Amino acid sequence: MGMTLGEKIIARAAGVDFVKPNDIHTVTLDRMMSNDGTTHLTVDMYHNKLKNPKIADKDKVVFIMDHNVPAENPKTAEAHKKMRDFAIENDIKLYEGQGVCHQIMMEDYVCPGELIFGADSHTTSYGALGAFGTGVGCTDFLYAMTTGTSWVMVPETIRFNLHGKLREGVYPRDLILTIIGDIGANGANYKIMEFAGDGAHNLSVDDRMVLCNLTVEAGAKAGIVEPDEKVVEYCKAHGREAVHMFKSDEDAHFCEVYDYDLSKIEPVVVRPDFVDNFALLKDVKKEKIAIDEAFLGSCNNGRIDDLRVAAEIVKGKQVDPKVRFIVAPASKAVYIQALEEGIITTLMEAGAMVMNCNCSVCWGSCQGVIGENEVLISTGTRNFKGRAGAPSSKVYLASAATVAASALSGYITGPED
Repeated sequence: MGMTLGEKIIARAAGVDFVKPNDIHTVTLDRMMSNDGTTHLTVDMYHNKLKNPKIADKDKVVFIMDHNVPAENPKTAEAHKKMRDFAIENDIKLYEGQGVCHQIMMEDYVCPGELIFGADSHTTSYGALGAFGTGVGCTDFLYAMTTGTSWVMVPETIRFNLHGKLREGVYPRDLILTIIGDIGANGANYKIMEFAGDGAHNLSVDDRMVLCNLTVEAGAKAGIVEPDEKVVEYCKAHGREAVHMFKSDEDAHFCEVYDYDLSKIEPVVVRPDFVDNFALLKDVKKEKIAIDEAFLGSCNNGRIDDLRVAAEIVKGKQVDPKVRFIVAPASKAVYIQALEEGIITTLMEAGAMVMNCNCSVCWGSCQGVIGENEVLISTGTRNFKGRAGAPSSKVYLASAATVAASALSGYITGPED
């Protein structure tokens, strides 16, 4: 029996010829990333819990400040200082104020076939380049950082065969939210979600990042898109070489297989307070749900294509005066490109507030926090109760197009209205 794409990556990292689901292997990690959400805790354990603290390979470790940037209170400032000082002392690459961690990792580091641990659940994003990215807690990250290794129990793989192309006005975010709605928020618990087929190859690398990023919201250990020439081109454009271009064997075993015709996917909205509580946009907009805030950004959206879509929708128009429309580009590179294309000007002239490159409203901690009973429509990753502010507030999830159109209308709606 052959191996799946994810199994081949684990086998490479474990230095063995073959792995199968439920095997436990010691693996050598290719990269490790930690952000300001928990790095200060890792640093404390490093200094206070280890007898002989050391970094196994500083060149494999990346620290990125993106959750609360710039610091909004003295407590955060102290956590940032601890992270900053540790990075300097140990010669660890540190990014501060340059973007969301997963966007930076994709732009500067991730290569196909790599096994990467990130101290953030949405590390699954790296599957867009055919890598196995998975989130870990700060204790597991500490062990990985100090030994260069960890252990992995090989997950089963669910195969999603994608066919055709998305229709105009339908986006990868609509696709992955539909999939999560179909299989449920626990539908892929500790499994790999593998995307393949001509439909997957029709998607850009940025589009694939949207899919892989949200696989964790279905409980997945990793989300991976079968790599192709677009991955090679992306790596080359970012100064890297695509070496380990793994694909699943024809006789590989998948615990489940789903087929999706992309031409049949429709715009969707996810209702509060669960990410699988999805509905079709055409049904939701009939309810005339008033919003107080709209957010475009996060590690799921906030890339140049999303900003272009939003700018086209709001160009020459004005955001509803009752709505706060907040935009946070995913990285400095995205922000600069949006400036050069005039996108930032278009958004601001329409009434959007453009933030620095960070997690912003999605994180619900430092920017655009919503108050009691307020309603947010967002391109963020989650809509749990209290995710973006007060426990009584409501978070709806949708595409960049729906968010921009809703900001203009004051109600949840689509760009054609």
